[in-house]
Amino acid sequence: MNSMIIIAFVFMITGLLLTFEISPIDLLDKLKSIKPKKKKESIRQKVLKVTNKKKARGLKLLLSQTKDILRMTGREGKFYFITILSITLSVGGMLFAILIDNMLLIPIFGIGFALTPFWYIKLIATKWKNELNAELETVLSVVTTAYMRCDSIITAIEENIEYINPPVHDVFQSFLADSKLINSNINMALEKLRSKIDSDVFRQWIDAIIDCQEDKNLKSTLTPIISKLSDMRIVSAELDNMLYEPIKEFMIMAALQIANIPLIYFLNKDWYKSLMHTPIGKGTLAICTVVLFISISGVVRLSKPVEYRR
Repeated sequence: MNSMIIIAFVFMITGLLLTFEISPIDLLDKLKSIKPKKKKESIRQKVLKVTNKKKARGLKLLLSQTKDILRMTGREGKFYFITILSITLSVGGMLFAILIDNMLLIPIFGIGFALTPFWYIKLIATKWKNELNAELETVLSVVTTAYMRCDSIITAIEENIEYINPPVHDVFQSFLADSKLINSNINMALEKLRSKIDSDVFRQWIDAIIDCQEDKNLKSTLTPIISKLSDMRIVSAELDNMLYEPIKEFMIMAALQIANIPLIYFLNKDWYKSLMHTPIGKGTLAICTVVLFISISGVVRLSKPVEYRR
């Protein structure tokens, strides 16, 4: 009965979020803001709060990372759908735990299945980031070559805009429109372009282009910056080969752990009944599930692209 009340409460919260179009992040921020302070903030904490450099943690960090990934891939509008999918999977996981009559699995399935869509987005982002770095290497190389010849970044981009692929194409196309139709200040347009791609190497290249507007002799600094993308591609390929075997072994072990439950049913039904219908068996399932979700979280955290950091 208590489980049904919890599920009804979750459905009610989901309905309210849908009705009033409230973002879960905004709701968490509001709840956090009304939380009473238990201790006085230090000067360091106040400075980080004012400068907006305080690192987010836990669920808030995961949600902010997901929003950033969707924004970079041009799919920011899907965040609301992913949030609703997360809530739906969470409720489905809790219903499944009730169906197999294991109350210990209700919070575990609820949290684990709720995080699954966000983990998937982070895994897809790793592949997207590698593709973005590969496209940036090609684009910056051809644009730099043209810029060294004509001494005009606008002309260099115009000559190669047809050969630039998405998502970099839209970024440079907006730069051309901004610099030719809206603002004639090249440096301001470059500063705006600098913030549109999340890449330290790209930002460093833009900074060098801005410096070249004042001193054309600095054009020689552009090629070494682009070579960093080549180094990143090589290191990323080597890292992928190193991580492939451990990740494959983890997936095999996780599949075997899940497959063991129906396998026990066919091998020995008494063991299956002990696992599914006794307190010790239910506790064992709960512990194994927690370990599985923690392991998946670790794999997602370690599966990230190689990047230069200044």
